[in-house]
Amino acid sequence: MPVPEGKTIRNRLHLDFRPTDQMAEVERLLSLGAHQVGLDQEQQPWVVLADPEGNEFCVLSARRPG
Repeated sequence: MPVPEGKTIRNRLHLDFRPTDQMAEVERLLSLGAHQVGLDQEQQPWVVLADPEGNEFCVLSARRPG
């Protein structure tokens, strides 16, 4: 639910999502209003996004079988 004041502190809760298809989920979330957080993520198996209010969350790569 939107609030009138802007984000001033770190998130109290950080969500990590592990979809079957990471890039498809990232594209879906971007189309819904999320934006990519400007972090150097070249070596990381996750993508950090933020919702329209700036709350960060991660989209992890799919789990390996086994």
